Order: sequence, then structure tokens, then C-alpha cells
Amino acid sequence: MPLASALQTPTPLSTDKADLLARLTDGLDAPGLWWLSGYVAELADRPVSAVVAPIAETHASATLAIVYGSQTGNAKRLAERLAQQAEASGIDVRLLRADAYPLRELKSERHLYIVISTQGDGDPPDDARGFVAHVLGKRAPDLPHLKFAVLGLGDSSYPQFCTIGRQLDARLAKLGATRALERGDADLDLETIADPWLARALDAARKDLKSQPRGSVVPLRPSQAQPVTPTWSRDHPFAAEVLVNQRITARDSSRDIRHLELSLENSGLHYEPGDALGVRPHNPATLVDAILQTLALDGDTVVDQAGLSLPLHAWLTEHRELTRLARPFLASHAAHARSGDLNRLLSPDHAVDFSRLIAEQQVIDVLQAFPAAWSAEEFVAALRPLAPRLYSIASSRKLVGDEAHMTVAHVEYETAGGSRWGAASHFLAASDEGGRLPVFIERNERFRLPTDPARDIVMIGPGTGVAPFRGFVQERRAVGARGRNWLLFGNPHSRSDFLYQLEWQDALKHGALHRLDLAFSRDQENKLYVQDRLRERGRELYAWLDSGAHLYVCGATAMGKGVHAALVEVVAEHGGKSAEDAEDFLDTLQQQGRYARDVY
Repeated sequence: MPLASALQTPTPLSTDKADLLARLTDGLDAPGLWWLSGYVAELADRPVSAVVAPIAETHASATLAIVYGSQTGNAKRLAERLAQQAEASGIDVRLLRADAYPLRELKSERHLYIVISTQGDGDPPDDARGFVAHVLGKRAPDLPHLKFAVLGLGDSSYPQFCTIGRQLDARLAKLGATRALERGDADLDLETIADPWLARALDAARKDLKSQPRGSVVPLRPSQAQPVTPTWSRDHPFAAEVLVNQRITARDSSRDIRHLELSLENSGLHYEPGDALGVRPHNPATLVDAILQTLALDGDTVVDQAGLSLPLHAWLTEHRELTRLARPFLASHAAHARSGDLNRLLSPDHAVDFSRLIAEQQVIDVLQAFPAAWSAEEFVAALRPLAPRLYSIASSRKLVGDEAHMTVAHVEYETAGGSRWGAASHFLAASDEGGRLPVFIERNERFRLPTDPARDIVMIGPGTGVAPFRGFVQERRAVGARGRNWLLFGNPHSRSDFLYQLEWQDALKHGALHRLDLAFSRDQENKLYVQDRLRERGRELYAWLDSGAHLYVCGATAMGKGVHAALVEVVAEHGGKSAEDAEDFLDTLQQQGRYARDVY
């Protein structure tokens, strides 16, 4: 039935239930609506008693709650996999993002599994801040009847490796809960720990829940009309054609920032503003050759690892991290090199020097500084898998159609040992128009435009952090959103680094952008950043927030912390609040989905 006819058809629903239906479907994409239609159709085929019975018969003791906190999507993926496996085993499961978990229900929970990452200097993911604060805080209830398990994700190269997972695990035990299995601490090569942990977690859930009373489960039947599209993922990416690869900083700029446009035609891939495009990069050929030469290894040597049999050159080009150092590799290399200096850097007493090494050096630098003999097999085993990189999508499909645009800062610099690059940024910057790149969509439900187009939005995105906001403005312009749009952007120099300058000026001219505040840090004697602009515009900013505006921040982690500190000051000063109450105000905005951050 055409939509217009459907809207004119008398509804059998009461006004209250019609309102509930509108709220339920608000913001759902096409796959979500197709799924819902199948679910409702299944209910319609059943007697009323069969539909209602599960509600009365379901008990908290018979349900496995899986809660995840995820910044880049890894924890979410693992939690979803565990939920799917548990459901396939006949276990009742409810899967919740941490900020959607009803904290009041924790005291009645009986089986709780948590999958959570640690960010930066021991911080929880943005979507788990409230959950973590509650569990670690004074209001957490005693939990003598709870069985739990925690899988932490992190990076062992940093001092606060899996700190959030460790804290939650210890706190739940202190509250009287019982571990269903020991905590898992997964490093960046997370499958090594995560896969066996998930298997043990599933076994524990089967054991604990198999004898519990369970209500009958209503099957979720997909609609027959649901379109069948190819499934592209990080493990099976789509080969997208490069339509445009254009430098958008001046030639004399110290930064080479690229605007790329990729074709998604015939892929079946869909995205919303705020989502990310994942890229499976290849390491630079020059870098691979330099490593082979330094280690005196033959790139044609066939190496068997993880069920794959490939030449060493292919392993190093497509499957192993070479531009990012990791503590496990450094420890292995220190043993091979018998280097006391490198071992000292790995000790807790030299955390600052170690952090500097991780930030500034690559694998080739360590190989050159601390010579050692490696076999091809040992070397491949010691290196981490080459992880995909995520880039905020800088476009709206309503404007660009079957395309996805990206804003990429090309990492390239010279050292005494030769040229160095970022793996993905160089892979993208060097891509030719007409060539193809392996990509996938990484959804980011935490970073969405308000469902009410009349809401105002404030976007803070210095540097390439402006990328998603280009998509936001395009989307709001396409749908005719009535809410105001305020962008704060910064970079070193206005003349050479003003990304998308003509587009922002056009948006201002035509009313798609209502306010633009700029902070070019090197254009005056005293450096000026977006957080300085926030303080200067504090009264107006607080007025926007107090009247319901949504606030978005995208960019580097350090910038995100500086911006948050400035926001606390603004809310305290112009809202007449203490610093603690200002923090609570921002926490409330975050819980309401009105303060979203995408920091990296």
C-alpha cells in the first residue's frame, strides 16, 4: 500500500497506542522496519494467549543479560556474537548497550555478562560512563544472587590496560556477586583472548541456565519482502571504486589532508550520518622491502599461521601491523636482541619513555636500533594482525546517493632511517582515481542526529574531526530541518588549512549553517583552540544547551578532554552551577543522547 493511502486508512489503535507505535518506529532504518514487520506478523498469526504467555512466564533468573560498552565497535561486535550464540543454544538473552541498561534493575539481575573496552588513560567508553559510575559508586546495590563475567578490551601498550574491565570485575565481586568465569583481558589482537573467553562464557551460560524455567520464545520471522543484499563486513569488505582523491589543504600547508569520494553502487551498503567507513589497508611496499632487507629475510618464504599459508611478503603487506608498535612485540624483540636497554624501556619505572617510544617509533625503527635475528615464522607470529581503520563518513546519502566521502589526514614524515607513513592514510592518499579500496560500514548508533529535526545542534570538530559534520549539515539541509546548526572548527592556519571553506560559506549563505566559529591556532601570537572559542561564546552556548540543543564532539582524544573541560567551565559559569553539578549536567545530556563524542 502506498504510504499516503496507509496514512489515510482508519487505524484500529487507540490514540495512546498509535503514539507508542510512532515512538517505536521513529528513527528506524529500512532493515529495522522490515525486521519489525516480520515480528509483528508472527504475533498476528498466534492466538492472543500464546503471545501474552511469555511475558507472564519469563523470569529474571532465566535470562542472560549481556551489557556492552564500546568506543570503536569491537566490544559491541563481541557482545552481539555472544548473544547470537546464546540464543541459538535456547537461552533467553537481552543485549543492551551500557547507556540503555536500566540501572535500577541491577539489584534483581541474576546472570550478567559485561563486554567493555578501556579508552585513553583508563577511561570507560562514552556509552558506558553512567553504567561504570553506578557500579563503582556508592549507590550500587549488594548483589549476592548475581552470577557475572567480564571481558575487558584494551591495548597492553598503555599503562591502564583493560582498567575498566578489571575495576568492574573486582567491584561486582565485592558487592557479593559470583564469577561465572574468570575475567578476560583482550589486547588489540583481541581474538586471541576473546574467542576462547566467549566459548567458556557460552558454556557457563548453558550450564547455569539450562535448568531454569523459561517461557516460550516468539520466533522472529523476517518479512518475505525483505530485500536480499550482499553482506559486506570487515572480514569480507566491498571493493569500492575511488571517484575522487583530492588534496584540500594548500601546497604550502604542513598537513596533507585528502577528500576522497568512493562509489558504493551495487554494494547494498547503507549508512547514516555519524557512521564510519572501515578500510582494510595494505602496508607501503617500500616499508615491507625495508623490513625484509633489515632482517635479511626472503619475501617469497611461505609461512603458515592461523590457518593461512602465504608468502612472507604477503603477510607483511596485508596481514600484519608494521606502523604501530605493541608491547608484546617489543618484549619478543628484546628477547631476540638480548637488549638490556629495550628491556628497561618495558619496565614500569620507564612508563614515560615507553609511551614516547610507542608514539614516535615504528617496527622498522626498533629493528634498526636493536638488531636481532628472526625467522620468518617467528616474526609473523610476533606481530599483531593488521587492523582495519575507521574514518567518519563525511557525507549524507540523501545528497550524494550511492557514495561515501572521507576526510583523511595523510601521515608522512622523514626520519634518519628513511620515510615513514601511517598505514591506512598512506594507502588511501596513494590510491588512484578509478582504483578500488576494500571498505565496510561501521555503524555508530551513539553519534546520531536528533530524531526531531526542529532541535538545534552544536558541532565541535577541529581538523579532520569536522568530517561527520559535513554529513550532518548535508542531511539537515536535505530534509529541511528547522533546527539551527552551529559549527566550531579549528586548524593551524586559515589560509592553508580551512577545510571545506567554500561549502561552509555556501551553507551560511543559504541558511543550512546558522553559526560558524573558527579557531586557527597559529594565525596569531597566542595559540587559539576551539575550547577557547567555547569559553568566549559560553553564554550563547549554554543558552542553546539549556533550550534543548544536541552537542557533538569529534576529533583527537586530547582535544576531546580539553573541550569537555571547557564545557564544564561554561556550564558552571553560565548555569550558576558548581563544577560537580556541571559534570552532572553534561552526564545527563549524555544519558539523554544530547552529548555525543567520537574521539580517537
